[in-house]
Amino acid sequence: MKDVSSVASRASSSEAARSLHVIFATTSGHTEFVVDTLTRSSELSHWKIEQSLAEQASPQDMLRGTALLLASGTWNAGGVEGQLNPNMSKLLQSRAKNLDLASKPSACIGLGDHRYYYTARAADLLQDYIESHRGRLLLPALKIVDEPYDQVKAILDWGKRLAVALTRL
Repeated sequence: MKDVSSVASRASSSEAARSLHVIFATTSGHTEFVVDTLTRSSELSHWKIEQSLAEQASPQDMLRGTALLLASGTWNAGGVEGQLNPNMSKLLQSRAKNLDLASKPSACIGLGDHRYYYTARAADLLQDYIESHRGRLLLPALKIVDEPYDQVKAILDWGKRLAVALTRL
């Protein structure tokens, strides 16, 4: 896995104020693949992109940048199925439990497996977090079901909608 603490900036100096901070949780690499595909797209080429792993992110990191993107797979690790990746869960339900997003423009990506009843429920949980912490959702979440590698078109199409929403900020 490459160092994701800070991905190279791609913004020109005149656009330096336009930044997207991506916080994601991954273990198998699927969420990282989706995030990398999205952030390398031409639609976001004028944005400064910073990526942080959920296990390394602080609540203050969620307030950095012009907009926030949260991404997580759906887990079924005991109890009721359809939970966030444990690292994202610790960030949102413990460290950032009382964070006020103060109308922060935000978006979400949730991944899941069709074999479970709550397929890609991470997307819903991330949206619920943003809404309940006074963030502002820019568009409905991207939901990726099963392997993401053959879903590049869906990722890029959603990225186009995200780019349009970001330009309206």
